Amino acid sequence: MTKLMFLGSGSAFTVGADNFQSNMMVISDRGNKLLIDCGSDIRFSLHAAGFSHLDVTDVFISHLHADHIGGLEYLGFSTKFDPRCSKPRLYLSQELVGDLWSRSLSGGMRSIEGDIADLDTFFDVRPISRNATFEWEEIEFTPIRTIHVMNGYFIFPSYGLFFVLDGFKVLITTDTKLCMDVFEKYYEEADIIFQDCETAKFPSQIHAHYSELLKLPTGIRQKMWLYHYQPGALPDCQADGFQGFVKRGQTFVASDVAALAQIKG
Repeated sequence: MTKLMFLGSGSAFTVGADNFQSNMMVISDRGNKLLIDCGSDIRFSLHAAGFSHLDVTDVFISHLHADHIGGLEYLGFSTKFDPRCSKPRLYLSQELVGDLWSRSLSGGMRSIEGDIADLDTFFDVRPISRNATFEWEEIEFTPIRTIHVMNGYFIFPSYGLFFVLDGFKVLITTDTKLCMDVFEKYYEEADIIFQDCETAKFPSQIHAHYSELLKLPTGIRQKMWLYHYQPGALPDCQADGFQGFVKRGQTFVASDVAALAQIKG
């Protein structure tokens, strides 16, 4: 049975061992693993879950903030120079590939002993074309281009994922503003939703804030688990009609989704 495990469920600036950044792992029934984002604390979150770089053969990157890509240097070097490893497959939107290397990773990874490296030196890069999908372990993943940051000149995009887990439809928003024009049809179609949720006292305007999510229709909130929240006291989200705040290490399987489908049905 395929599983979705949250290696962490906190915000970019989560601290301490109680939680880690919001990176997650899809584990197939054959034991293969797809890492969804690879943030700067991935060494620790993998270790806490009983894994290491040896377990990471496939990675999807949603966007270019450090809590989602900051561990790629560790992963790239570790797998390249460990003879037990093959080059990890790296799935990401075609529009992110150039900036991932030139603006984020090349400073520390471009020079290796006796050679000049590039992204392909470390990863089997699988660019995803606009409006295309990618397949892993016979699961088709649909990237959803959303708005995370608008800097006044252009959109800094993030890509959510929509896929079917053992017959049930799953939406992971990744980091995003509350974009109803983008997500409404997926909210309606999904059996279970993992929603970026900011809980800070002063909203940053670049994440969906809890106060905004409260205004969603009851039928959507009933399918929604909240993650990427700030440290500290959390609201009683179950009293507000949500499923709950995802905890570090929490794992979801098809039976969890089936139970949700019965509730909303």
